[in-house]
Amino acid sequence: MAKIKHNNFIDTVDEVLSGAKKEGVLHLYAEDKVLTGRTIQIKGKEMFHFGTTGYLGLEQDIRLKDAAIAAIQNYGTQFPLSKSYISHPLYNELEQKIELMYGIPPIITKNSTLGHLAVIPTLIRDEDAIIMDHQVHWSVQNACQLLKLRGIPVEMIRHCNLEMLEDKIKKLTSRCNKIWYMADGVYSMFGDYAPIPELLALTQKYPRLNLYFDDVHGMSWKGKNGTGFVFDAIKELPENCIVVSTLSKTFGASGATVFCKNQKLRDKIKNFGGPLTFSAQLEPASVAAAIASADIHLSPEIELRQKDLADKIGYFNQLLSEGNLPIISKNDSPVFFLGMGTPIMAYNFVQRLFKEGFFLNLGIYPAVPIKNTGIRITLSSHNQQQDIMALAEAMEYHFPKALEETNNSENKIRQAFGIDSRKTEKSSESKELKLFIEEKNTIQDIEKSEWNQYMGKQNVFDWDGMVYLEKTFSRHPDPTNQWDFYCYSIKDNKGNIVLMAFFTYGLWKDDMLATESVSIHLEKIRKTNPLYLTSKVLSMGSLFTEGKHCFINQEHPLAEKAVKLLLDSIEEKYNALNADMLVLRDFEVGNKYNKAILDQGYFKIDMPESCVVQNQLWNTNEEFADGLSPRSRKHFNKEIEPYEKCYDVAIKGRLSKSEMARAYQLYNNVKDNNYAINTFRYTQEVFENMNESPNWEFIVLTLKTETENQFVGVMFCYKNNNHTYVPELIGMEYKWAKEYQLYRQLLFQTIKRANVLQFQKIDFGVSASFEKRKLGAKIVSKVAYIQTRDNYAMELMNTLQNDYKSITK
Repeated sequence: MAKIKHNNFIDTVDEVLSGAKKEGVLHLYAEDKVLTGRTIQIKGKEMFHFGTTGYLGLEQDIRLKDAAIAAIQNYGTQFPLSKSYISHPLYNELEQKIELMYGIPPIITKNSTLGHLAVIPTLIRDEDAIIMDHQVHWSVQNACQLLKLRGIPVEMIRHCNLEMLEDKIKKLTSRCNKIWYMADGVYSMFGDYAPIPELLALTQKYPRLNLYFDDVHGMSWKGKNGTGFVFDAIKELPENCIVVSTLSKTFGASGATVFCKNQKLRDKIKNFGGPLTFSAQLEPASVAAAIASADIHLSPEIELRQKDLADKIGYFNQLLSEGNLPIISKNDSPVFFLGMGTPIMAYNFVQRLFKEGFFLNLGIYPAVPIKNTGIRITLSSHNQQQDIMALAEAMEYHFPKALEETNNSENKIRQAFGIDSRKTEKSSESKELKLFIEEKNTIQDIEKSEWNQYMGKQNVFDWDGMVYLEKTFSRHPDPTNQWDFYCYSIKDNKGNIVLMAFFTYGLWKDDMLATESVSIHLEKIRKTNPLYLTSKVLSMGSLFTEGKHCFINQEHPLAEKAVKLLLDSIEEKYNALNADMLVLRDFEVGNKYNKAILDQGYFKIDMPESCVVQNQLWNTNEEFADGLSPRSRKHFNKEIEPYEKCYDVAIKGRLSKSEMARAYQLYNNVKDNNYAINTFRYTQEVFENMNESPNWEFIVLTLKTETENQFVGVMFCYKNNNHTYVPELIGMEYKWAKEYQLYRQLLFQTIKRANVLQFQKIDFGVSASFEKRKLGAKIVSKVAYIQTRDNYAMELMNTLQNDYKSITK
């Protein structure tokens, strides 16, 4: 089978961030002639600055500025030489003062990103393994990916999920020497903490476990001598722990620091730690500023600065507690995250706060899940108490305004973040509501004529097809073949159908659209753990069907409102089911509802291409060939038509017991050889139910030379309402596939059968689009829209795909 075109993660990120840029909330420029830290000017407007990561305001301290200026005068703008040869005159003093702060000699790097690239490949041995928190900083994740080329296991867990962590430790213990868990001390978006006491307890329980922390957001505002959140929690650095901190952000200078207790390891990193060996060293001005900052950290002044910031954090927390804003992860860090839910809500709120004179950061995909878009607010010593009070008042005032303008609700936001609502909300629905939505859990509760009028010409989901699907999958004992059904109808107050759709709820493989190499790897694991990397998904349509699963009367004046009503209703269902993912499938590229759907917190991905044959009426093979392009005609005359005489072709409305066993065997052959779209294997009951339905038939190919007289190919086809012919599944004996062009012959015989029955359309499905195009199929590009609880599965799939791309190059 031809490989499908998979969605590019970078394209999705680019589209989301480009949208935010167009809204004027990203990729901005400060316009100040002089920066003070308290305010910042953007697009001609001076705003109070609540977006800095310089939490103690040391970047504006006159002592750091004077030290940097003097260093430039004395030593120049840079010292252009690798530290492996010689460090400039100020480095030794800085290293000594950092050692006084921590009680451990530091390794100083250009920045934390280069620090991770220097440390991680040197630290991790070939016999070791890595487990990453999926929210650990990108710079850590990027450095860890390099280790896969050495065959080192790199695993990922959901954020702070200690049960998942322990499970992976158990599995890796028997085959790895050391297991390194990578985490942030303070996470940059939500401002939440690594569970350090619990992690230290795990190191006692599992001696192979080691800890690696990126604590750049915990630096200076916390701990003795401002040594950071992690050192404050662990008190003394153990042998099995590495901490990377920073001389930028709160420290007010530039560079990063690495701490490990093992002198031999420290020397090894300094001797050959990638960027430490080959990159330029910190500029004299940066080192001088860091020395001045270290002096402050070593003096009683640091405690006064920490207390001043802690008082402001406490004050802001108090103000927030008096309101009902959905603040995520309440604690004593200077990072606050106000949940917005959807990007459009966040854009509206940020723009409102900008106009009021407050600069805040947008927190958006991929830093957070698209449905967990929000506003990151950071406090610093520059903020005055009156600024903080004014911000809290502005947030309380504009939050409900933004909700109203974006047709959002506080309860929806709280559900998206998994926090409880504290107030009973008033309904935002108008008394003049003109749309009504009905949910049915079985097609039997919907009039056959009504369903078929709007949905009846599509794939395997006309009314009779839905009966088959429900009978087959509704109460299936195998959880991988078991779905719940939800049919939605939206009518206006005159009873006219505006929208109709159906959804299913069941298990999907997380790698369904991943590259084949990833799925092959994961299927080996699933031999002993069948539900490994699977998710509960509420999806428009089903895994068995494709096409337009949603009818929208686009001429109706309330069509877009109907779409929004459906989105609200299925989001409620999604939350009630506690599903992992919500998927709207098979929309046309450039559809008119694209913005409305994206605004509700979905991101868009490319779906595999569909193949459709339409309006072909012909009497002979020659007539069929004449309807093809010259190149396709040549292919048909050489690779397909000559082989037709090798087969006996039978159309069967029902298979015998032995024939059904053979057909199922051939289906499994294809399933075992095709991972382009990796779904669960269908049980034999799925095929036996086809046998009982008059709408299904089987195209059976038997080789005339085959002495055992067993058929070698079968196409499982659904006849929809005398309109659409659907070759849903295929089975083949692969040993004949190449010699007798079996796959191509099955495709042609399907077209031939549909032509005999005078069907107007053949839904040829996805994958192998190159082969189907050569037989006259039209290629249809489609998109899907997705919401997820978190980014774990997507980031893991992207990591695995990059991993196997590197291996196969």
